[in-house]
Amino acid sequence: MTLNSMPGSSGYLDLYPERKMAYFGNPYVLGLTMVAGIGGLLFGYDTGVISGALLYIKDDFEAVRHSSFLQETIVSMALVGAIIGAASGGWINDAYGRKKATLVADVVFAAGAVVMAAAPDPYVLILGRLLVGLGVGVASVTAPVYIAEASPSEIRGGLVSTNVLMITGGQFLSYLINLAFTEVPGTWRWMLGVSGLPAVIQFSLMLCLPESPRWLFTKNKKDEAVTVLAKIYTLDRLEDEIEHFSAALEEERLKKNNVRYLDVFKSKEIRLAFLAGAGLQAFQQFTGINTVMYYSPTIVQMAGFTSNQLALLLSLVVAAMNAAGTVLGIYLIDHMGRKKLALMSLSGVIASLAILSGAFFAESSSSTGVYGSLAVVGLALYIAFFSPGMGPVPWTVNSEIYPEAFRGICGGMSATVNWISNLIVAQTFLSIADTIGTGSTFAILGGIAVVALVFVAIYVPETKGLTFEEVEKIWKERAWGKSYTRESGEGLLGEGNSSQG
Repeated sequence: MTLNSMPGSSGYLDLYPERKMAYFGNPYVLGLTMVAGIGGLLFGYDTGVISGALLYIKDDFEAVRHSSFLQETIVSMALVGAIIGAASGGWINDAYGRKKATLVADVVFAAGAVVMAAAPDPYVLILGRLLVGLGVGVASVTAPVYIAEASPSEIRGGLVSTNVLMITGGQFLSYLINLAFTEVPGTWRWMLGVSGLPAVIQFSLMLCLPESPRWLFTKNKKDEAVTVLAKIYTLDRLEDEIEHFSAALEEERLKKNNVRYLDVFKSKEIRLAFLAGAGLQAFQQFTGINTVMYYSPTIVQMAGFTSNQLALLLSLVVAAMNAAGTVLGIYLIDHMGRKKLALMSLSGVIASLAILSGAFFAESSSSTGVYGSLAVVGLALYIAFFSPGMGPVPWTVNSEIYPEAFRGICGGMSATVNWISNLIVAQTFLSIADTIGTGSTFAILGGIAVVALVFVAIYVPETKGLTFEEVEKIWKERAWGKSYTRESGEGLLGEGNSSQG
């Protein structure tokens, strides 16, 4: 049987289109996605809330007000925690499962929220940021994989992108809460403290949800996995999916039972997959998205709007556009495809960064204020182009391009790349802007976006509608050529795991 006729493959579904599932076709799958996506909400809320809270933290702590380094550290310590959390999250996912990893992330995040709210000085606040980051890091690895492994292939992109919608929704929510607490005593303490509530809600709901069916299969818990699959697929498709899962995972077990981090670099096809996945994650950050989200109120003030409340209000508009763009991305990612969407997104990002850069260059030599308004327009355009494409595409692609044995480890490693890149940008943006000017800083980000466009065009394959096994075949062909694939059959990644590339 060829891969295109294998039960559960996209070719098989082409033969039986009536068995394809629509995005809203199964409330159970959608509910599972939304609960898992609360991890994305935590991610987004933390990203957005600190940008507004920082305006008031500076008012309370004089040391923070006079130190760009302390401001950057308060923002960036959560990223340090996220790097550690993402690096360990892959191992936790593979060893203990997606469900337990989520529960651990919730507990750590909630603890960090309490520490931040009660912080008597900037240094305890930084400790709380570290704890919150640990939780966010584990959640950023777990949620996309959990959703992807419980999703039918034909709607996997849209469902994983729902996690990104939760991220952008969390950012929007954070700006609403920032505005709500601007006149309340304790301002930033409330802003940071309420972030523990979604973690408590997810912990409670997650106790009622099952483990990922693919993870259960890998741990020889077939009966539990079948019970979960029965809630996802209709009866006329269930048997085929079980057969497909069983055959694919049996081949996985024959290859390697214990995958180590170094094994990622020993296999040519896994190296290629990791290059594409980690490259997308790095470029998502180095094209400046979290510079916009962390510092958008500050950027608005740089553009000439000095009021804290007005800066937060304009940033709320930016966050709303980010969430709305992600909704569009959920539709486009399974219709236009991952690669085309990323290329379109990057093209708009390049143009928007050019506008931003030009506006700040002009504003520095003008007293009219018109260029400040142009900078805000540039920010809005940047979000409008980034959010449907380079927002969801890196997370979606990374949830589907690795074989089962490597999915947790590679997902964790690529998320770590994302967080390290995020840290570099967040820790250096204000200092670089102070040194060379905001216009020059955005010009550098625009140059990086051009490199990203070329990278996606060359290294990232289209994975729209493909099963995990069909995606593996792409890397096998890229690594060894189509003739190698024909000679070795239509099987999965196997003997090449220890080959030299």
